Amino acid sequence: MPRPERKDRPNTRFHGRVEAEGRVCAVSGCDEPGEFRAPASPGARHGFDGPAGYRFMCLDHVRAFNAGYNFFAGMTPDEINDAQRPYAGWERETRAFAANGADRPPPWRDFADPLDAIGARFRERMAAEQPRTDGKPLSGKDREALRTLGLKTDADRRALRQRYAALVRKLHPDHNGGDRSSETRLQAVVEAYQHLRSAPAFA
Repeated sequence: MPRPERKDRPNTRFHGRVEAEGRVCAVSGCDEPGEFRAPASPGARHGFDGPAGYRFMCLDHVRAFNAGYNFFAGMTPDEINDAQRPYAGWERETRAFAANGADRPPPWRDFADPLDAIGARFRERMAAEQPRTDGKPLSGKDREALRTLGLKTDADRRALRQRYAALVRKLHPDHNGGDRSSETRLQAVVEAYQHLRSAPAFA
């Protein structure tokens, strides 16, 4: 193999360099240090017990090797097609989820929730995501606005107006002695009401 044009020798921080005293390039006739690894032979694959063996080359020869390396060398057209699929390798079940996977049950199987903290939160979330009784779908923004007003998902336009009026009376400075500490909350209530009054679910 003819020796490529020599380039500056890499420093100790060069990416991929593996130093070893006395090891020379594996290419016949080259006496430069062998500091960069390449597969032991073209097309070498990793095995069950780990990577296949490596041979070490100098920087110039490993660059030449990489430039001519073909991952698909020796593969049939069907094997190449399979390797190029976006989901190649994802068909295999991981051990934990395989039918005969884990030898022991998962550690969370016997998890106890004596205060019903997780279960209650789950039920509360599921209840909030229930569809309206009139069959009209709610968007995520609709649900957020209802939470701002403190209403359930089955609230109708009348309940919406009543709740809005009550909150404005409670939060507006003209109705609470000039206290302006609730202005941010009032603004959120107004925005939530303006959104819901024009939402398809409340049409």
